[in-house]
Amino acid sequence: MEHKHRGAPLYLHITLLAVGLVAVTGAVLRWFGDLVPGMWEFVVLLVVAALVALFMARRIAAPLARLAHEAEAVRRFDFTDHPVIHSAVREIEELGYGFDLMRDAMRRFLRINRRLSTETDFDVLRPWLLDKLVDIAGARGGLLYLADASGEELRVAAFDVEGGKAKPAPDLPPLDPHAMPEAMTRARAYLQRVSSHLSVTELATLGVDAQFAEATALVVPLLDRRESLLGMLVLFKDGEVDATSASFIEALAASAATALETQELLRAQKAMVDATIRMVADAIDAKSTYTGGHCTRVPELTFMLARAACDMTEGPFAEFALDEEQWEALYIAGWLHDCGKVTTPEYVVDKATKLETVNNRIHEIRTRFEVLKRDAQIDYWRGVAQGGDAQALAVQRDALLQTLDAEFAFVAECNVGSEFMSDEKCLRLQQIAARQWQRTLDDRLGLSRDELARRTQPPLPLPVTEALLADKPEHRVPRPPQERIPEGSRWGFAMSVPDLLYDFGELHNLGIRRGTLTEEERYKINQHIVLTITMLDALPLPRHLRSVPEIAGGHHEKLDGTGYPRRLDASQLCMEARMMAVADIFEALTAADRPYKPGKTLAEALAIMARMSREQHLDPELFALFLRSGVYRAYSEKYLSDEQLCEVDVEAYL
Repeated sequence: MEHKHRGAPLYLHITLLAVGLVAVTGAVLRWFGDLVPGMWEFVVLLVVAALVALFMARRIAAPLARLAHEAEAVRRFDFTDHPVIHSAVREIEELGYGFDLMRDAMRRFLRINRRLSTETDFDVLRPWLLDKLVDIAGARGGLLYLADASGEELRVAAFDVEGGKAKPAPDLPPLDPHAMPEAMTRARAYLQRVSSHLSVTELATLGVDAQFAEATALVVPLLDRRESLLGMLVLFKDGEVDATSASFIEALAASAATALETQELLRAQKAMVDATIRMVADAIDAKSTYTGGHCTRVPELTFMLARAACDMTEGPFAEFALDEEQWEALYIAGWLHDCGKVTTPEYVVDKATKLETVNNRIHEIRTRFEVLKRDAQIDYWRGVAQGGDAQALAVQRDALLQTLDAEFAFVAECNVGSEFMSDEKCLRLQQIAARQWQRTLDDRLGLSRDELARRTQPPLPLPVTEALLADKPEHRVPRPPQERIPEGSRWGFAMSVPDLLYDFGELHNLGIRRGTLTEEERYKINQHIVLTITMLDALPLPRHLRSVPEIAGGHHEKLDGTGYPRRLDASQLCMEARMMAVADIFEALTAADRPYKPGKTLAEALAIMARMSREQHLDPELFALFLRSGVYRAYSEKYLSDEQLCEVDVEAYL
């Protein structure tokens, strides 16, 4: 509320008082006759007295006016440094000095609160806090105790017994707040949330140095928001601690306790987040015995490459640096870069053969070949029983059995997927598939609801003659709406989505040209990065971690814009995502735990990455850093087998 000033300034009051005194004095003198000066002399005396009084009054009032301005500044929460106010009047001088002390105390109080609210390094905060409290209290030293995780012991978190800067925790014995000796009876007051004064002799069990034997200890409890014991502050002062100082220290201690509790909560929260991140990564690795360790090795290699970039003082990475928050974002993104794989079926991730789903369906086909071989034997004996030439029938039987064995061996070889399927191999596969066998059992018995739903055609009367290998309608699993990428997605996904969720057709799978995955299964695996981005984006990440989805979701992008899931180019990819791409590819090439390929040697892996670098699939400058900094060698010596290691000419790959 605006205050309206009333009345005249102080110096006018003093001036009028002085003039009045002169006038009264003149009147008294006139009463006694001859001592009275003349009229003009009296007027001159009055004027001189008024001027002198005005001058003295302004000298006295000026410091008071400045104090009023200082009070107004304090009202506006302006605690900046101002010149000390001096006055010839002792009381005003003391008032100005006291005002300056108050402003300095408030300034230090605000600085402490600001540091308490912004400091993120708990180990740095504790000794700094004790040092400030010792300084404000004018103490000779102090101890800061904090309760351990169990709350059963108080341990020294910081100490100051040298009258200087506070230090981290010394090796002093912990205190049991529930079993203190009788000599510490008054020290138990902190358990009742009451500060107490103790002599150092009563605190001998704290391990306090003898230099404080004549000091008085102020014990202040540190309590959290639930009034539970968080710790204890002990300050050593010469003489008794006055009530005003104790109250101020208690107020600071209360603020410090809140800050310490907040820091503990933040540390506990970060520890929980870190444990959760590692739990998710370990769960993904444990889900597949073939990719175990991938979610651990990729972030480690990414961090190694990032540290190498930060250490560069010249070249393209001379200006590259990561602050603490950026390191935290890279850490989370690295550990969760494949969190979307938690939704990918194991039989797709681990698909080692073309016919593998939950089981390897080559066994079904082998059984059909066995049926055909039994049929050949039956046809032979039937022919003999009907009077046919046993020798000619045996030759015919043996030739068919040999052909069936060769054809099954070819189908089995195709199933492994270790070689490229040429047109000639695909044609032979079609010819083998044309063989027929007879089924006498109902193929709808024992099926699940979803399997039955895919069989839309009416059943045929038994027995049924079927092709040896076939792509049947029930092999085609439709893609449900939730498995499609919505049009105009805000994440900007640009992936081609197959019409089917899965196609289990036998010829369709055996005819895969390279590897063991169909188009649908490859998309299912690639979809993990889409789910990684959406899952991480759905997290309520704080502002400094908003880049986590971008970093984690960019390690399958390419500099030429042909990667996935958003087809970002070099201008859209952050450096951390490019680093993770290098790490992910090198780990994938050299990993020896994949079901569909052996781990490549160091030379083979680097040759492939060099080609990818030339084709703008990888960042060439990062690949050069990867080699010249020795990151590849440090990682390889730790994770690659002896058979994979070899001498490498770095410049040959650049």
